[in-house]
Amino acid sequence: MNEQLLEEIKREADRFMLTSDPELTYSLFRVYGDTGERLAYERVYFERRKRLNSYVIMALQEPENADYEAAALNMIWSVCNEFTWCLPAHFNEGSDRLDIDLFSAETGFALSEIKLLLGDRLPDLLRRRIETEVENRLFRPFLEQGPYGWETADHNWAAVCAGSVGVAALYLIEDSHRLSQVLERVLHSLDCYLSGFGDDGACAEGYLYWQYGFGYYVYFAQMLKRATDGEINLFTSNKVKEIALFQQKCFTGSSTVVNFSDSRPESGIFMGLSCCLHQEFAEVIVPDASLRAEYSADHCGRWAPAIRNLLWAKEEWMKTTESKTIWPAESYYLSDVQWLLSRHASENGGNYSFAAKGGHNEEPHNHNDVGHFIVHADGQAYLADLGSGKYTAKYFGPERYSIWCNGSQGHSVPIIDGSHQQNGAVFRAAVMEASTNACMDKLALEISSAYGHSKLERLERRFLWEKDKLPRLTLTDTIWMMSNGEEADAERQVTERFITFLVPELAEEGRVILTGQRQLFINYDHQVWKPVVTARSDIDHYGVERFWYTLDFEWRAAAVEVPLIANFIFQFES
Repeated sequence: MNEQLLEEIKREADRFMLTSDPELTYSLFRVYGDTGERLAYERVYFERRKRLNSYVIMALQEPENADYEAAALNMIWSVCNEFTWCLPAHFNEGSDRLDIDLFSAETGFALSEIKLLLGDRLPDLLRRRIETEVENRLFRPFLEQGPYGWETADHNWAAVCAGSVGVAALYLIEDSHRLSQVLERVLHSLDCYLSGFGDDGACAEGYLYWQYGFGYYVYFAQMLKRATDGEINLFTSNKVKEIALFQQKCFTGSSTVVNFSDSRPESGIFMGLSCCLHQEFAEVIVPDASLRAEYSADHCGRWAPAIRNLLWAKEEWMKTTESKTIWPAESYYLSDVQWLLSRHASENGGNYSFAAKGGHNEEPHNHNDVGHFIVHADGQAYLADLGSGKYTAKYFGPERYSIWCNGSQGHSVPIIDGSHQQNGAVFRAAVMEASTNACMDKLALEISSAYGHSKLERLERRFLWEKDKLPRLTLTDTIWMMSNGEEADAERQVTERFITFLVPELAEEGRVILTGQRQLFINYDHQVWKPVVTARSDIDHYGVERFWYTLDFEWRAAAVEVPLIANFIFQFES
């Protein structure tokens, strides 16, 4: 058992016990329906789940401490009293059917497992209360009011909801026929979840949703395997193995990730999940212990990973050794999602990463970002992806792509005649070339289809990542536009946009410098491109304002040539 993690849990429990448990009031519940704002209710909801986890774990760890046990029992009672276990954003007020969302399913998972772990220390009244609430909020609606939309989803909802219902059923349902009914549908949902992955195992939703959705797939699969003495083993397919390997492919630095889609730029590792996967698949790397996710890092306060990070993690697998690298210097092309991922360790001690994507603009947690790319050094973003923004009703509504982090205006892709990329599966890339070797990686895409621009005939985007002592990225865009006559052609506008959190320095004609811990020089033809730097800001996933820059290169020649060839060289000089 990880003593450092246990100490973090104890500190959280002790901090929580200094104040009363917060209530989920009617006023808080109404905020989302009235304004579309999610955080006000969710902050309180998730704090309650964190309190539940912390009190119960400490009651298990220190059974002689009556204060922890009392706090745990009170929190269990309070959670059972909640009007709904769903978030308001997922609650259908006008429906006769009881909703089952991610968090109601997770709550049922948590309470059913807590009932088992506390055993006889849990008073009969609370044991019956847990059984009744999980029956009424999960099992009965699932069996009598389903099917639910998430049962056939090909993304994280299927795994989290079905996996949680399945775990709760294995703990609480004693009738074998009824249990079989639940498990049959759960297994079908997990098949649907896996159908959302290609054979490359990549999670198009981003790493955080891999950790979330695939995590719940694993939690259920491990329990089912144990409950059936290995007769039902959901780890046998090659696709599941490839999904398990995704984690070690998508980190650019110690804790920084390729954060395409609604993903955050940094993440700790769920060591319990990683150790479980390593036990199933020897090729899965158990990262260094320094990369472990802190207990407080999960802002949703999820029980399942919290307890498994404590119980499943094996200290001997996480130890630092001289031969153990943080992440190996390797390159991967994931053909189903059309991602190229590359990590390079230089002789100067630097660790450099490049990632680019094709894909299409109707992926799960989609951003309009066909042809987008990022460049990192030592875990710092030089060319960045903004990742996820603040979740609101607008964020998941018709105006989603007016939000900077979701629309192509907030990504490192061209702007053609002021037009941005469009949303939909038909707006996609075609891969022309993809290759990796020890010296260089290449990706060539045709991305005109992503724009839906009637006069854009073809747009080829080529990346060449040369892994020298100080790596260099060459970006070449070749753009063919349909002619409208000389006067109309002269009015055409082409802008090459790049996104960065670092202040771009216009050092001299033909060169822009991005300075972080290292320096990245951007070389361009100053006779045809005019650099324009604009400071911008938006609201991040946690409701905090963040600041960043668009670095635009505007075509300044008298007329747009056919084809227009844009060439930019990104060279690290330290």
